[in-house]
Amino acid sequence: MDRRNIRAVPGRRTGRAQSPGDTTAHDQGWAGDLRFAAHCAVTLLGLLLAVDAAAGRFTWPRALLWTSLAALLFVVLVPPRIRAGAGWFSRRGLVREHIVRTDRLVSVHWSDGVSQRLVLRDADGRRVELDPQVLLDNPALWHRLDEDSRGCVKRGTLRCGVTALRQLADRIDRRTARAVFTISGLE
Repeated sequence: MDRRNIRAVPGRRTGRAQSPGDTTAHDQGWAGDLRFAAHCAVTLLGLLLAVDAAAGRFTWPRALLWTSLAALLFVVLVPPRIRAGAGWFSRRGLVREHIVRTDRLVSVHWSDGVSQRLVLRDADGRRVELDPQVLLDNPALWHRLDEDSRGCVKRGTLRCGVTALRQLADRIDRRTARAVFTISGLE
C-alpha cells in the first residue's frame, strides 16, 4: 500500500487534512503592506522625537509616550494575513486566527458599514470577514473560494450568497478583461 504523509491544515478546529500535493494560496501583497505599516510607525516616531528634540522638550517619559503612539499606529495599520487551501479560508490578525470551511459554506454576504467587507459563514457557525480587494488582487485566493463555493451551490448548502459571489466574480472578470485590453493595446 502507498502511504502518504498527511499534515494538518492551519488552525486547530478545521477538521480537515491537507495532502502534501495541495497548495496553499495566500495574499501576495501582505508583506508589502506590513512593511508599509512599519515604515509609517517608524516615520511617525522619528518625526515626533525630532520635533521634541528641536523644541528642547525631549524627556524619557515623552519618548515613551511617542513610542507607544507609534506602536499603536503600527497595530492599527497591520493588515490581516489571508490564506486559503482546499476547503478552508483563514484570516489571521495580530491576536487571533479565524478559519471558515469553504467546502461547508452556508452564507456569503456583503457587510454594512463604511468599508465593504465580504462575510463568509460555514455550517459550524464560524465566520471570516475580508476585504474584497484581497480577492481582486490575488487570483489564487479567488480561485480557491470560487471552486469551493460552486461545490456548495451544487450540494445545496450555500443558501444565501450566490448573488454576492456573482457580483464579486463580475468585478474580477471586468478587471481581468480591462487588463487584457490594456496589455494588448486595445483600450
